[in-house]
Amino acid sequence: MKYLVVVAFVAILGSLASALIYMMRDGRNGEAKTNRMAKALAFRVGFSILLFLCILLAWKLGYIQPTGIPIQS
Repeated sequence: MKYLVVVAFVAILGSLASALIYMMRDGRNGEAKTNRMAKALAFRVGFSILLFLCILLAWKLGYIQPTGIPIQS
């Protein structure tokens, strides 16, 4: 489970980085703007939703347990 979360976070950050690069480079030197930035951000949203669903599924199957916040008296 830990590896899945790490891979998902790397994918999310990679998608954000590629969107930044596409935003900075597209439409320069007379080139037409493309929709690559929008696609990269859509992949980021997809990766985020997939990560949330995987964490929810792992909780339902008992792979991870919520610990809660301990009550201090």
